[in-house]
Amino acid sequence: MYLGRIVERGTTAEVFDNTKHPYTKALLSAIPTIDPKTGAEKIHLKGDVPSPINPPQGCHFHPRCHHKMPKCESIYPPLSRFSDTHSCHCYLYSDYNSI
Repeated sequence: MYLGRIVERGTTAEVFDNTKHPYTKALLSAIPTIDPKTGAEKIHLKGDVPSPINPPQGCHFHPRCHHKMPKCESIYPPLSRFSDTHSCHCYLYSDYNSI
């Protein structure tokens, strides 16, 4: 969830093993690891979290997203389904079954 909107949902295995949304990827990259040699890179988000009282138009995450497209700034992305239980709101996957 980002600024009050669910950006990705799925089973634990789906979200942890096949992460889709850029915000979910950033969250999971922040999990501390015991072995620093795992090679997992941390995703450092730039900018500040927008105000939840006055969130940005379009995808709320677009001001901090590395994959931002022009349409992200104006229209909230439709739901893209990857399975019966795994889905996210992100234009990176608009060619999936979007509703």
